[in-house]
Amino acid sequence: MTTSRERALGSAAVRIEGLAKVGGTARYSAEHTPPGCLYAWVVPAAVAKGRITSIDTAAALAEPGAVAVLTHENAQHVSAPDDATLGMLRDDRVPHRGWIIAVAVGETLEAARATADAVRVSYAAEEHDVVLTADHPGLYAPEVANGGYPGTRERGDFDTVYAAAPVTVDVTYSMDPTHNHPMEPHASVAQWHDGRLTVYDSSQGSSVVRETLASLFSLDPAQVTVISDHVGGGFGSKGTPRPQPVLAALAARHVGRPVKLALHRSQLAAVVGHRPPTIQRVRFGADQDGVISALAHEMVSYTSTVKEFVEQAATSARTMYTSPHSRTVHRVTALDVPTPSWMRAPGEAPGMYALESAMDELALAVGVDPVELRVRNDPSHEPDSGRPYSSRHLVECLREGARRFGWGDRDPRAGLRREGRFLVGSGVASASYPVFILPSTAEARADANGGFLVRVNATDIGTGARTVLAQIAADALHAPFERVRIVIGDSDLPTAPLAGGSAGTGSWGWSVDKACRALRARIDEVGGTVPSEGLSASADTTEDVAAGTEFARHAYGAHFAEVQVDTDTAEIRVRRMLGVYAAGRILNPRTARSQFIGGMTMGLGMALMEGATIDPVAGDFVERDLASYHVPAHADVRSLEAYWIEEDDRHLNPMGSKGIGEIGIVGTAAAIGNAVRHATGVRLRELPMLPDRLLPHLG
Repeated sequence: MTTSRERALGSAAVRIEGLAKVGGTARYSAEHTPPGCLYAWVVPAAVAKGRITSIDTAAALAEPGAVAVLTHENAQHVSAPDDATLGMLRDDRVPHRGWIIAVAVGETLEAARATADAVRVSYAAEEHDVVLTADHPGLYAPEVANGGYPGTRERGDFDTVYAAAPVTVDVTYSMDPTHNHPMEPHASVAQWHDGRLTVYDSSQGSSVVRETLASLFSLDPAQVTVISDHVGGGFGSKGTPRPQPVLAALAARHVGRPVKLALHRSQLAAVVGHRPPTIQRVRFGADQDGVISALAHEMVSYTSTVKEFVEQAATSARTMYTSPHSRTVHRVTALDVPTPSWMRAPGEAPGMYALESAMDELALAVGVDPVELRVRNDPSHEPDSGRPYSSRHLVECLREGARRFGWGDRDPRAGLRREGRFLVGSGVASASYPVFILPSTAEARADANGGFLVRVNATDIGTGARTVLAQIAADALHAPFERVRIVIGDSDLPTAPLAGGSAGTGSWGWSVDKACRALRARIDEVGGTVPSEGLSASADTTEDVAAGTEFARHAYGAHFAEVQVDTDTAEIRVRRMLGVYAAGRILNPRTARSQFIGGMTMGLGMALMEGATIDPVAGDFVERDLASYHVPAHADVRSLEAYWIEEDDRHLNPMGSKGIGEIGIVGTAAAIGNAVRHATGVRLRELPMLPDRLLPHLG
């Protein structure tokens, strides 16, 4: 038994899989090579819209090492997918450039690629439209946005109150499409044996991949095993099944041998999802002290013609600040573009960028310090639902962040702090992310030798999930952390939700805690000595989660940034960034700090460099590799600090934890943009804030 001083939760335990990763023994999906394994390479469509009129594979199949080419003409049909983005090789339709129209299979990777290059395709191209505008004639208001949120919400009488407000702000912000680009590209290895399908897949949730494959191939889910043992990042792009496990399974069935399919980075932009561009108009009506009486947040974006996806960017405005009269609207148009999808903090990241930038503009309009303005508009209840908050310590985050950052020494006047050719400024922004808890199952077993085994189909996408789950188990069992072994990442394990929405640890951990407490009770029942055959217990949190709560549950944060702007080149550099978070109980400060800083780094990229453009003629993303799509490097991240407020929230889960994977990105871009305005006096309302967008304003 452990004492209270030896509790695992709250300690900075080192990652269980750390040595395996640095030693190269942690195997990712593409590193599994069954005997007789073949290799696959996809053929993307070369037109932006149209039909395939012919596919000539004769030359391709004559390539050395070529085995097969699958097209819509010879691929064995599967059931119609619920997710239309998986409906490749079903017909001759080309809905956007990059849509996969063939899969080449070869004895080696090089042979597969050469075979794919030799496929000759003819098209009947059609007129396409890939350009989003604020007044696009195809815009419509969807009933629901991503996540099931109502597309439009009205409270009170916004128009009347806004028109009568002493102070008004009416501003529009836009941002370019952005891409997830995980370090590990999307890859699968598929193998059929005696009617069973086994797939190694780079996925954020192998259970949902198994269910999808079983449905497509008309199998019982028990006939499918999907393994996602180690995953090299996803940021949402691996949150639902992507084409590679389906195509690998199709190819493996076609050739009767295992097939490995790893998408090339240049192919990801077209088939694994991205954050769509947004055009966001934010309006505030406030009194002379900056207290908001009317708030409108209206968002325009695109979806594809394949599947509707509505980035829920206006939803944060429904819950963030005092707003007795509110209008939040989403509008989209279906263009001939790749289907957008989840990307870290979907909705909140772009939406809070616009909202928090507009808050800075309101602070200037009323002459109130930006931190104080946010404090004045901190609501006692969630505005949209009227429910009380389970905990809301945004004000404490702002106050503590201001103290640590030295905000009180800041001269609020813009463009005055100069160091040589550099202008220096600082900015602040708030962050919010909802708490999601999903049903999960888990099993725990005690061995007579004093060891414990916990099985749950969680997914570790680089967050340290194994380690934190072992800590949860150890505390629930009253056992040493070192005695607990965690097994995750296999669909044959007890079913658990995917790693997404910052819901993983809270959901998986609840079932692990419940199973381990049940096991501990069984051990106590037999007098504390585990019999030679061992003891086990299982748990299902479906009913616990369904019971719900009468509280609004969110994590909060405050971001502070200091930037320098080169007046000769307009290059923006973030000198330092500081975040303070209120995210429930922090279960492991080592992994939590890593998550917070990772989110802040991604927010820095969103602010200054990450952005893609679609060629309106070719209908294709121009930036399709890490040479042209820029992400932050070490030299871009000079000083990042992450702190947190201790929260004791009893309305979450047994651990008292909130999600932390996404809150770090949410306010970062706005804090940097607000700092750029303070440094230069120039308000950039378009992301990313590239030098060529700032330079014309520097004189």
